[in-house]
Amino acid sequence: LKEVVGASLASLFLGPLAGPQRLWTLVDCLVLNYRLRQGMGRSRDGGAETQGPLRCCGCGRFLAEPVTVACGHTYCRRCLRKELRARCRRCRDRLLPAGGTSPAAAPLRTSVILNQLAEKWFPGECQRARTGSRLEELLEQGRFPEALAAAGQALRADSSDLMLRIYRAESYVGLQEYKTAIEDLNFVISKMPNWPEVYFQKGKVLQDSGFVGDALQLFLQCLALDEDFLPAKLAVERTLRDVLSPEKLGESLKEPAWNSPHIRNKPFILGSEVTESYCDLPLGPEQSLGGSDVREPVSGNLNRAQSAHALNSTKDLAKEDGLKRVSSEPLLSGQEKGALLKRKLSFSEQDTVVCEDGRNKHKKQGESTKRDMTLPFGTIPGDLIDVSDFECSLCMRLFFEPVTTPCGHTFCKGCLERCLDHAPQCPLCKESLKEYLASRKYSTTELLEELIMKYLSDELYERKRIHAEETAEHSNLTKNVPMFVCTMAYPTVPCPLHVFEPRYRLMIRRSMETGTKQFGMCISDPQNGFADYGCMLQIRNVHFLPDGRSVVDTVGGKRFRVLRRGMKDGYCTADIEYLEDVKVADEEELKKLRELHNFVYNQACSWFQNLRNKFRTQILQHFGPMPDREENIQAMPNGPAWCWWLLAVLPVDPRYQLSVLSMMSLKDRLIKIQHILTYFSRDQSK
Repeated sequence: LKEVVGASLASLFLGPLAGPQRLWTLVDCLVLNYRLRQGMGRSRDGGAETQGPLRCCGCGRFLAEPVTVACGHTYCRRCLRKELRARCRRCRDRLLPAGGTSPAAAPLRTSVILNQLAEKWFPGECQRARTGSRLEELLEQGRFPEALAAAGQALRADSSDLMLRIYRAESYVGLQEYKTAIEDLNFVISKMPNWPEVYFQKGKVLQDSGFVGDALQLFLQCLALDEDFLPAKLAVERTLRDVLSPEKLGESLKEPAWNSPHIRNKPFILGSEVTESYCDLPLGPEQSLGGSDVREPVSGNLNRAQSAHALNSTKDLAKEDGLKRVSSEPLLSGQEKGALLKRKLSFSEQDTVVCEDGRNKHKKQGESTKRDMTLPFGTIPGDLIDVSDFECSLCMRLFFEPVTTPCGHTFCKGCLERCLDHAPQCPLCKESLKEYLASRKYSTTELLEELIMKYLSDELYERKRIHAEETAEHSNLTKNVPMFVCTMAYPTVPCPLHVFEPRYRLMIRRSMETGTKQFGMCISDPQNGFADYGCMLQIRNVHFLPDGRSVVDTVGGKRFRVLRRGMKDGYCTADIEYLEDVKVADEEELKKLRELHNFVYNQACSWFQNLRNKFRTQILQHFGPMPDREENIQAMPNGPAWCWWLLAVLPVDPRYQLSVLSMMSLKDRLIKIQHILTYFSRDQSK
């Protein structure tokens, strides 16, 4: 911490920092230091601590207007629209590109399937969310009296909704009624002490009131609970940027209030719920972060007692500062303070009702309210679970690896990929998915998958069994082998392919997904569709282009003969048998075969060396160098590799090449090659 503070000071002395996020390393160090001092661990759970099948990954509350982001996790629209988090809580992927207010962000689209489930299973919670959305609109438009009246009316109907209290607190802040806003936020903290947003909201109130030190502590508490809560991180950075500016070094954060003789060294309690759990971290070194000797991360004038005095200063002092002070308690002695705090803690365990004017009052123990504080969306009645709610609109089967597009529609991953092979648009709403296709990040919608596993386990088991059977069928390398009808391919010879047709996109994808990474290559035949002989190709690499096309790097493998032809989803298939050269066992015959082999090899080298430099360079770039002569010419089932390389580069009619490919005798193949070389060598001499 000392090192990063020193480095930050040094950089600020050199000049103003360009752009935001320049002090985030310092912010992270402060948060880590705060967490260690408070004995807190890192939290990855939602702060609202609710339980239920539809739960926001961010705030942890009911998943109202669910939006599935690119990583596959689902958030309520409010979390994403307000850009409350910089990264996904689950996987740490960045969230801002998924939506929000930034110019480059895509519009947020509600997940259709999950929203339908929410409306069907929990209509009451959805109505709550719609009320909250209306309140947000009023607050954004600056219509604070209307927002306050609407929030009070909603709380009279449902006093257990803590989000309504936050909206009401924001309304009070807009009307500059800071004390009442603090009371609402303190109540929320008492009910949900691990909810990061409520600490941020309270910090904003204190910051607006001018108490930067207390606000900074609350922002740090928020970040200690959720280190990716973006607004709090930006607020801390702005505060540090202001505090550490060279012209303000040596000044306190709120010099007039803390140095006032009226409030020095007097006991105080900060609000009704702010206790030792998050307020006893000193924030700065003796009123300043200046100087090279940084004794404590933050201390001095930013301690709890002094800043609390500022909140309870009198109205006259508030007028002097031009601020309305926040005062939730009278000035008390130490003994009276302890007794009052004890009463407060007992009050925090009770429920609260709402008066006609929208204010809170505590009830006596034993009284009941209209609703319990426990949220009602824990379990789902069995009669509301319908498998048809989880069916893909393309294959009409249960979702398998469901993915949600940016437009909010959900499909099986395989179904969506097949549609995108034909057109880069949503199969239902026809919205363009060009950017989605270019990213090729088809992340599974985890929440939907979890719901299927939990409530439709038997149906999912059957769906997986069918998928396994289909995968096994595509994995067979002798029955229904996929065929790419295009060009000649040879064993050991590279064969790069440009794949753009939808049927071959599907074929390549299946070859990769099954793990075989193989398919057959044949030339076309006017009568049978494709030739009777071909060569298997092994996929070495696939490079996808933004529009869905791909460049596939393959190399030739085994030769085969076609036994039966077929068709599968638009591309050809075949039952095949593999070919191997017949080995020569007789020593005399083998000796003659070696002599023929050496002669043809030398003839091939001579022909290649006599080519023009232009042609030779093109061949080397496309096919690579000619393979070396092999000692054991019968070691490989397809014979010497150089024979196939030579056949690939020789400008011979494909039908003639096909006849050589089908030969199972090395001797016959060498003789054919010798005839071809003799013919071309004669042309070279001319």
